[in-house]
Amino acid sequence: MVGAQTQKAERGPGRPRQERVTDDTLEAVIELVTEQGVKAVTMDAVAARARVSKPAIYRRWPSKQALIIAAAETRIGPLSVPDLGDIRAELREVLTARLTAYRLPGTARLLAELIATATEEGGSRGEYAEYTDRMMAETRTVLQRGIARGEVRPDIDIRSAATLVAAPLVYRLLAESELPNARFVDDLVDLVVRAVGQPAT
Repeated sequence: MVGAQTQKAERGPGRPRQERVTDDTLEAVIELVTEQGVKAVTMDAVAARARVSKPAIYRRWPSKQALIIAAAETRIGPLSVPDLGDIRAELREVLTARLTAYRLPGTARLLAELIATATEEGGSRGEYAEYTDRMMAETRTVLQRGIARGEVRPDIDIRSAATLVAAPLVYRLLAESELPNARFVDDLVDLVVRAVGQPAT
């Protein structure tokens, strides 16, 4: 079982206050982006939607970009894939978890707006780079395990191979405006394994 995306928090009154502030704020960001786009995400709008104070938001996230990244990470965040002894099975776990997140309502717009804010003048590439590094970490681990097991060529560039795994789903979702599906995941696993696997002897 993949320890995948953070599940949407229960928005009930019985939660501790600190947890409620964090969860409700991030959910408000996702709702605003989905409904109106990233320009609607102001500290005032988020505070009003989440029913929290602006100082409480600023204590957790010092900038709008940090807030949007944190919200995105509740849907598209770090994964944990156990050693299944097979590179195909592990890549399928990674991509299936991403597929589930990408198919949630609003994720496409959230992801598009996140990428756009990272390229805006004055935007912090450092925050976005740190986020993508966390998001890709498990894919790199899967590939490294594949090398250790002799399934993946030891000469491949791990970062390039991890990008090869991640990029097609995002391109299908954003550039082609089409929800990826399980068949696409299966095809992608096959293509990646052919690209990085040991040549047949």
